[in-house]
Amino acid sequence: MHFNLKKFLRVHRFYKNDSYEKLKKLKNKHIGERCFIVATGPSLTILDLEKLKNEITFSMNSILLAFDETDWRPTYYGIQDENVYRCLKKEIEQLNVECKFISDTILKKLDIQLSTNDYSFPLNMLNHTIPHKKYHTKFSNDIFSVVYDGYTITYALLQIAVYMGFREIYLLGTDCHYSSNMKHHFKDYGHVDPTFASAGEMMISAYQEAKRYADNNKVKIFNATRGGELEVFDRIDLDIALATNN
Repeated sequence: MHFNLKKFLRVHRFYKNDSYEKLKKLKNKHIGERCFIVATGPSLTILDLEKLKNEITFSMNSILLAFDETDWRPTYYGIQDENVYRCLKKEIEQLNVECKFISDTILKKLDIQLSTNDYSFPLNMLNHTIPHKKYHTKFSNDIFSVVYDGYTITYALLQIAVYMGFREIYLLGTDCHYSSNMKHHFKDYGHVDPTFASAGEMMISAYQEAKRYADNNKVKIFNATRGGELEVFDRIDLDIALATNN
């Protein structure tokens, strides 16, 4: 109830939290444009990144471990897991992008000072931190109010992209499958999701909610991932997507 009360007071302007106020500047910043959200599944390649140099891109987590192999950099970077942040803290602090999106759940658990180009977003974990039998999430189009957890930072970035006005969104590297050989990421960094056995199923359930929102609000989401198990969105080859104008 304490969190909900603070959210109510903040959203209705009784209480202003500077770390969230900055988010309002981003609303419809890219209205009508397209973007690529680059996840870190093992299907991703350095060549994929090279092809995205002229696009507006979001990426996340361990993508920065590839920067010694490419001069591509994402336009925006996001992270919401404090354990991943701990693993990559040095690289994240040195990252030079237009802005970084860092969940308030990280800020509450770690001693981090936001820089001018950092944005804190209010992440609602719902019931995802406790064992449960039914996967459930929501989709927010107002990240100043709330961003809902969808078992992956990619889901948070989808909500952020919609808030920023993007109407054509391409997912890349969203394999939605953690294999038994433990090669779960494009770049290994020693972190293993403790829920990896069911993580793919959980993420896909969240993407179904994103699809419902997109279909009802004239947002197009495509899956440009090579292989993987995400069949919620229409698939498209990356080269074809890049050859298609907005």
